[in-house]
Amino acid sequence: MNGGAGVRISVDQGSAVPPYEQVRGQLAELIGTGRLAVGTRLPTVRQFAADLGLAANTVARAYRELEAAGLLETRGRHGTFVAPGRDDAVDRLQRAAADYAAEAARLGVPPSAALALVRAALDAARPG
Repeated sequence: MNGGAGVRISVDQGSAVPPYEQVRGQLAELIGTGRLAVGTRLPTVRQFAADLGLAANTVARAYRELEAAGLLETRGRHGTFVAPGRDDAVDRLQRAAADYAAEAARLGVPPSAALALVRAALDAARPG
């Protein structure tokens, strides 16, 4: 579905992945691949929610999480924009984390167990 500003994402209401996570993950991918360039203004929360047939709180949560990850910045009444100065390594890890979270949800693995697996893998990857 077209969310304006060149934002084309779709939400599968039947998916085990929550709608906010689908929105967040797809926006993160568009930003990470450069299909949404730095400085691109995103639709307002209300407009994007209406375009996608979602509640405004769902889109707001996705925007908040992307802002916390440094992918978006909100400029008050001027809107929400793709943030400058992203780190490519962080972008790639963000996409990998989103894929991992979606797979864990699809497999029915509880978040605590999925996080424990990540912690163990990070510990095993640490040199020395």
